[in-house]
Order: sequence, then C-alpha cells, then structure tokens
Amino acid sequence: MQTADLAPGYRISRVIRGNWQLAGGHGAVDREAAVADLFAFADAGITTFDCADIYTGVEEIIGLFRERTLAERGAQAADAIRVHTKFVPDLDALGTITRVDVEAAIDTSLKRLRTERLDLVQFHWWDYAVPRYVEVAGWLDELRRAGKIAHVGGTNFDTPRAAELRAAGLPLFSMQVQYSLLDRRPERKLLAEAASSGMAILCYGTVAGGFLSDKWLGVPEPREPLENRSLTKYKLIIDEVGGWELFQALLSALRGIADRRGTDIATVASRAVLERPGVSAVIVGARNRAHLPANLAISDMLFTAEDAAAIDAVLADANPVPGDVYELERDRTGRHGSIMKYGLNKTAA
Repeated sequence: MQTADLAPGYRISRVIRGNWQLAGGHGAVDREAAVADLFAFADAGITTFDCADIYTGVEEIIGLFRERTLAERGAQAADAIRVHTKFVPDLDALGTITRVDVEAAIDTSLKRLRTERLDLVQFHWWDYAVPRYVEVAGWLDELRRAGKIAHVGGTNFDTPRAAELRAAGLPLFSMQVQYSLLDRRPERKLLAEAASSGMAILCYGTVAGGFLSDKWLGVPEPREPLENRSLTKYKLIIDEVGGWELFQALLSALRGIADRRGTDIATVASRAVLERPGVSAVIVGARNRAHLPANLAISDMLFTAEDAAAIDAVLADANPVPGDVYELERDRTGRHGSIMKYGLNKTAA
C-alpha cells in the first residue's frame, strides 16, 4: 500500500477507507463484524479511516476498533492507525454556535473514538453568508493547541475561503473535496492554493457514488427518482458534464484500461484521481471486507501515459462542472443544493 507523509510523524495510507456506509441509515450494522473488517483493512495496509460526527454510530465502531488494536496488537500497531473525523455544525446552528458548543462536540468525538487526541478534524461550514467560519476555525485551532486535536483540516471549503483562513493565521492541514474524472472542480483553483500552502488534498466521490463502475456500462439512462440521494447527487454531475452518452463513452474507455490491467472500472477511476498532481489520498467507501481486494488494487495499479490519454480523449468533449469546489451544492434552491441534508447532527447526537 502506498503511503504519504502529510507532516513529520504523520503517515497515512493513500487509499483511505470511508465508513459512511456503516452509519445506521445504510441498513443494520453488525458491530463485531464491522470491527473485524476494520482489522482486515489495517492488516492489509489500509491504515487510515474516515468518519464524521454526523455518521450515526460510526465513530463508536472505530473507537472500539482502535481500543482493541492497542489491547491485541500493541502500541506500534495502534500508532499506525489514523482516524480522520469531521466537525459539521448544523445549518441552523451556524449563527449561534459558541466555543463551548465546539468543545463539547470535540469532546463527544473524543469519547466515541476512545482517544485523548483526535488525529484530524475536518471542518465543514454550510453557509458562507453566515461569516463566522474564521471564528469557529479559530476555536478548533485553540483546541489543537490544547492537545485535543492533532490537526485541523477542512471539508468542501472553496479556494477563496481556504485562502481567507490561511490569511487569518489558520492554515488548514488538509482539505477533503469531491474529485473525480467527472467532477474536476478542484483543478480550477484549489489545487494551486493547496500547493502554495502545503495543504493536503483528500478526495471523496472518485467513483461518483458507484456510477463509475462496471455496473453502469451499457445500461440505459436511469429514470428518476433514483433509489438514494447519493445516486441523485452524482447523476446531476453526469448531467452537468454532458449527459449519459458521454458518460458511457468514459466508461468504455475505463473498461479498456481495466481490461489491459486485469481490474475493474472503479479501480481505474480511483487510480486516475490518485495520479493527479497534488492529491494525497482517495477515500473509498467499503461496507465490508469484500471490497478490500479492489481497494488495494487502487494502490497497486500501474497507470500509464497511454491510460491518461485514453481518458483525456473522452473528457475533451466534456463540459466542466461550473464553479469552485462545492459551489453548486451551496445553492439550497438549486438542483444540487436542494437534495442536501443540513441538520444531521441532530439525528447523530
């Protein structure tokens, strides 16, 4: 498994296991089986795990895994595990949130994750029209200096706000963004900001909610409504870049690469993003260890100039997704923003 050193003493696997699928809203979760799966991933070299305060029950599962890692595998194995969580205050709390509220949320994550210090807290802010994100980020940084957090990063901040936080003396350690062959908005400005500030880029959505997979090759365009919000979200991105015909052309190109490598479309799609300059890691969802071989293949795959050219030949006809990172999703009256859920901390409490 490829690794990346984001700071002295802070090494992550370049494939990060996303754990939102372990949230209760995705179906019943067997906690013991989930912990066993986390051990399988760590033993295979995927030692970095992504979660959030709004993923119901997930921090608790990972906390149990970390505690057992220390007890059963020892301090060296436990120290190799990195857990990236998030702080996502609800939309209706942005105007009134206090430092006490922020520390209480961090203390809750500490308790759930059974640790004295959070490795990385990724901060999300729903509405820039409530201009308190610099103040709240400052409180998170105070908690970092107090020893409760090792690193403070961001989630879905656009380039001007990332630069604003840096100018305020609050440089973000990392930024988690949606980035795929279909959605290349980070390339517009954010990657340059990251390069100038030393901010790591951690990418979700590399398989577009599952659309960039063999399952959808040669399939007629699905009718709406789609079966879940994730598919709806990424189908909108497909529409933005040029529609179903162009999407099928991309899948065909990815299938050709996969055939030459003995792998699958999703692996190629994630590897293609991992190859992009400035990308530190990709975050891939996995409900259980059945996905482990494919996830490991993302790191192992040899990606060539020929592969990149085949992809670029299709994407030359694509429309760029407009705006900066997460800009479309912030328009709560638009197609992209109207499907978002803005109050998940109430249900995750």
